[in-house]
Amino acid sequence: MEDPEVPTEHLHEHIHEAVHENHNKWSMAVAISTAFMAAFAAVSSLMAGHSSNEALINQIKSSDKWSYYNAKGIKAEVADAVLQLKDTKGDTSKAAAARKAKLKADQKEIQKQATELQEESQKNLKEDMLLARAVTFFQVAISLSAVALLSKKKPIWYVGLILFAMGILQFLIGIFPDSFGWFNQL
Repeated sequence: MEDPEVPTEHLHEHIHEAVHENHNKWSMAVAISTAFMAAFAAVSSLMAGHSSNEALINQIKSSDKWSYYNAKGIKAEVADAVLQLKDTKGDTSKAAAARKAKLKADQKEIQKQATELQEESQKNLKEDMLLARAVTFFQVAISLSAVALLSKKKPIWYVGLILFAMGILQFLIGIFPDSFGWFNQL
């Protein structure tokens, strides 16, 4: 999975130039808020990439466990085939039956582990999606702040601040999903 990219360097230059041109409080507030937006965007992007990587790693581990599960199943079938043979040695049949029972028990444990890894992968993907969405909110908020500063229109900046707040909410839900379980129910 690709990390969300945060191309904000160009906007930062424009904002920095605009603040130096007109040293008023509003320009400074826009510049400072935009710096916070960029910081949150960078952290969110980094965390989204980490979640994406964890999801991929857990999915690979789960796939490995399922392969191991299938190998145990094949071994159990071979043990069953040995039982089917009319062997004159009773000890061999008992040993094969015991081996088959152990292989089936092993399979259940492997299945449980593989399922847990799949669930963890899904959790990581959900976290990645939330954090990537936060990055998007932050990027749009940064862009709107730059446009507001360049056009000197405060309402555009206010919309950017609202999107920044929405990004923070997505960021928090991505980091603390258990704390916002009620939000996922909506």
